[in-house]
Amino acid sequence: MARARTSVDASELEKLEWPYDWSPPWRTARLLGHEPAEAAMLAAHRSGRLHHAWLLAGPRGIGKATLAWRFARFLLCGQGGGGLFGDAPEGLSVAADAPGRSLVDARSHPDLFHLRRTMHERESRIRSEIVIEDVRGLGAFMHMTPAMGQWRVAIVDAADEMNRNSANAVLKILEEPPPNAVLLIVAHAPGRLLPTIRSRCRRLVLKPLADELVVRLLAEHAPQMPAEERAMLARLSDGSIGRALELANAGSLALYREMVGVLATLPELDMVRLHGFAERFARRGEEANADWRSLGYLLDGWVKGLARRAALGSDAQSQAAAIAPAEAGLHARLLAAASLDRWMEAWDKVAHLLSRADVINLDRKQTVLGSFLELQSAMR
Repeated sequence: MARARTSVDASELEKLEWPYDWSPPWRTARLLGHEPAEAAMLAAHRSGRLHHAWLLAGPRGIGKATLAWRFARFLLCGQGGGGLFGDAPEGLSVAADAPGRSLVDARSHPDLFHLRRTMHERESRIRSEIVIEDVRGLGAFMHMTPAMGQWRVAIVDAADEMNRNSANAVLKILEEPPPNAVLLIVAHAPGRLLPTIRSRCRRLVLKPLADELVVRLLAEHAPQMPAEERAMLARLSDGSIGRALELANAGSLALYREMVGVLATLPELDMVRLHGFAERFARRGEEANADWRSLGYLLDGWVKGLARRAALGSDAQSQAAAIAPAEAGLHARLLAAASLDRWMEAWDKVAHLLSRADVINLDRKQTVLGSFLELQSAMR
């Protein structure tokens, strides 16, 4: 079978990618909250004019990859092949004992190609991007005759992680689509993809999940978590169950409260407290990396929320006010101290600092200090 290769055992890669109690998309049988998207894919198949490439867009962690794998099972395990199961199917669900189902779940089906980041051959870590070597074989795979049914299916997860060379290689496949082959492209930020890739795909936008659904899913995947914490994580995750579980795994509620405690000292800023907070990000290791990823999301989201309130002219408190007592009245006080354009400028600078820190190997502690000082500067 032609598929993306790695020199590290697949179970090791899987462990690195899914550290919390959460099945990976290829083994997740159920998808909630995206019934319209499933209906659109099923209708396209029923029409007999199934598009050769789909761009599944939306925020990270809401179920795009799970939808891609559900559709792959549907096409590869009989229902999408036309008549093996009698009447036309009413949904994308596939029986556990359907022919080929276990092969898809194990990512070993001969008509399936999974394109994603792989492991460094000499280092025990996942690459930061999908490189051209990962794409090799995809073109040949797509032009092969299906081995077990009617279709060949390739899943790209996530397209945002392709570098320019690998993106151009995928584009060449889209320019000359083979028959009976479907390419399912998962993208968290489709605007960053090559316009020529976007134009050759049917775009399906998935929306964030409702908070109530995130709470329900958290109860299923983290039943030991107190109900109050599930509600808090749902508010912080912006409709992403994947993000909520990542935050839970990293202990991010405590980090959020500590971060807000420092923000509450603006505009003077308690520098002793700030340095103590920033010091935790000077460490290295997987736990420190998890803290760093959580901070990037939490701080960016907090400043973005502040800027949004300034734009809307609302003095309403944050949805997550109950998470940190120090937030009481904080938004109103900060919004009264600086104009919208100042907060928008501060948000842009903070987001740029956080996103570039690892790319150009900036000192993480100094990046945190610089981010808070940018917020202080907005109020002067």
